[in-house]
Amino acid sequence: MNPRTILWADDEIDLLKPHILFLKNKGYNVVTVNNGRDALELVENGHFDLIILDENMPGLTGLETLSRIKQVIPHVPVIMITKSEEENIMDQAVGNKIADYLIKPVNPNQILLSIKKNLHSEQLVSEQASSDYRQEFGRITSLINDSYTIEDWYELYRKLVFWELELASAETNMDELLNMQKIEANSAFAKFIKKNYEDWVAPENNDPHPTLSHEIFKKKVFPLLDNGEKLFFILIDNFRLDQWRTIKPLLNDLFTFEEDLYCSILPTATQYARNAIFSGLMPASIARMFPDLWVDEDEDEGKNLNESPLIATQFERYRRRCRFSYNKINDSVAGEKIIREFSQLENNDLNVVVFNFIDMLSHARTESKMIRELAASNAAYRSLSESWFRHSSALDLFRKIAEKGYKVILTTDHGTIRVDNPVKVVGDKNTNTNLRYKVGKNLSYNPKQVYEIRQPEQFGLPSPNVSSKYIFTSNRDFFAYPNNYNYYVQYYTDTFQHGGISMEEMIVPLITLSAK
Repeated sequence: MNPRTILWADDEIDLLKPHILFLKNKGYNVVTVNNGRDALELVENGHFDLIILDENMPGLTGLETLSRIKQVIPHVPVIMITKSEEENIMDQAVGNKIADYLIKPVNPNQILLSIKKNLHSEQLVSEQASSDYRQEFGRITSLINDSYTIEDWYELYRKLVFWELELASAETNMDELLNMQKIEANSAFAKFIKKNYEDWVAPENNDPHPTLSHEIFKKKVFPLLDNGEKLFFILIDNFRLDQWRTIKPLLNDLFTFEEDLYCSILPTATQYARNAIFSGLMPASIARMFPDLWVDEDEDEGKNLNESPLIATQFERYRRRCRFSYNKINDSVAGEKIIREFSQLENNDLNVVVFNFIDMLSHARTESKMIRELAASNAAYRSLSESWFRHSSALDLFRKIAEKGYKVILTTDHGTIRVDNPVKVVGDKNTNTNLRYKVGKNLSYNPKQVYEIRQPEQFGLPSPNVSSKYIFTSNRDFFAYPNNYNYYVQYYTDTFQHGGISMEEMIVPLITLSAK
């Protein structure tokens, strides 16, 4: 690899020979000038990896030189060295996007540290992240083998998400190793769910169990309303923990966070999980108590059109008087409208807002070759989610809420997982189309490859027919029909799906945000 070339401009450059010799001994090629104009000329005609500028030079000052350099090569890092500690000079330098600001006298190691930070940080971070993950690998494997409670699984999933983000940002070659651990963890998690899920959702279960979808209002929303808080309940469909960690920095200046996780019910699909959140009931109870608000799998009507009435039934059932609004944001027009009418929302005790973008993105990725290219990996999927949030009305809404000092509960109904392993299933024409779960009365499959629910009512699920049963895939499996099998496999492999059993789908964020 060729040595990095540094341009150093200082009117007392002859006095800096020891510093320059030190850098050359460290393997850098250092070009020197004693004024800003010469520096500009070299910049316009040569290549430099980093520039060091003295602020107090005769003729063109360091700040003036900096400004002109940024017009020519805006992405090359510039370190400014000055005798002055005046705040306005620092402000101007920072405003011109300098990489570092050092005050004389400086020693060679200070300069070396700044150079390393600006030229070698990615390499050093990558090497350190790889080393740290190798050391953590064994501990994560132990956690996978020794996770016996849902809290254990929450801790493990947090660790896996942490390392996924760390290794992705450091651009290491550890991705495949982490991917293997995630697959191993999801296999163990599926066994854990199969062993415990029925007990969690048993009617009138008062034993310790994770917070489930239908308990969120009772456990999280009602206590805040009882304290007299003005509350926004914001649900982003298909929103995973790694996506939350990606957008969190955009909210750091606005809120403090109480981060929690909860467990989505099965199926991890909008029709079931989101309706359970808003009604405070398991799906079977919704279908029984409010048949006009429940839509069966085989009906053509949209499955999430009754969310506002379901919220009302929950408040009525708990005999709570609450003024609330419900808004679903499917596009920028609806987003801009809610911002314009924000003052009207302030009249309510509770404002429920559903953002559907990430869910639409995952579906678009399946159907559009272009979107699939844009979101080719989990990292790219996160990046698109972050880009949407940064430039959307969602962030504008959070800013408005923070400005007024209101509280927010931010959550989702379920997550999503990238699938790549087809599992054969045969069903009749009334079988639902979801790739991660099936419900029907004439299903044919390998029982070793699925989680079966033969008595739906015991699991809080409606039964369209007397002999209906539910089956779920886990890990990265997806259902494919033997007819047109190759088409199914080719079309759906590496798409993001939900409805089944995985940490990504079931262990989802539940964040309380308090305005700063």
